[in-house]
Amino acid sequence: MSVQERKQRERAERERLIVATARELAEQQGWDAVTTRRLAERIEYSQPVLYSHFRGKREIIGAVALEGATEMAAALRAAASAADGPRARVTALARAYLDFAERNPAVYDAMFELDGGLAFADEETPEPLKDGFAALLESLGEVAGEGVHPGLFTEVFWAALHGLATLTRAGRLPTGDAERRVELLVDRLAVV
Repeated sequence: MSVQERKQRERAERERLIVATARELAEQQGWDAVTTRRLAERIEYSQPVLYSHFRGKREIIGAVALEGATEMAAALRAAASAADGPRARVTALARAYLDFAERNPAVYDAMFELDGGLAFADEETPEPLKDGFAALLESLGEVAGEGVHPGLFTEVFWAALHGLATLTRAGRLPTGDAERRVELLVDRLAVV
């Protein structure tokens, strides 16, 4: 291995460490606790080293969001592929989405609530975000209904899931009705 290859590998490892540490700190204490100074202390590198990877917290949030989008897409596809039939796939997809949001609140915030400097619904949208939407579209497109654009239907269904995720987490919805909400969402929106 050449010196250049070793340096590139070490740089990639440092970058993964920064993102993992930011994610861990955000999940434990919230995004306000994630500062470049604190990250530098935790990863045992200087702040200039951290800044050689990311220009600031915004880019770190973006990196966490991209990682989260990849993980969410995999979880959605796994849930949908384990289900049999369109209704079961959509129900499994909805449950997996809400479960991901509940288990990974800081990552979910990075993906959809915080400014990570990422473009959505645009030509400049990074591939992991496009793939996350594609994971939704794969199951939801088949239940959009006649004359309904699959992408538009997916946006509306996704918006409903996002609303359920954020309202539940904020304590705005009564606990105990999560399953009934998913069933109602699938029954009323999906043509199965």
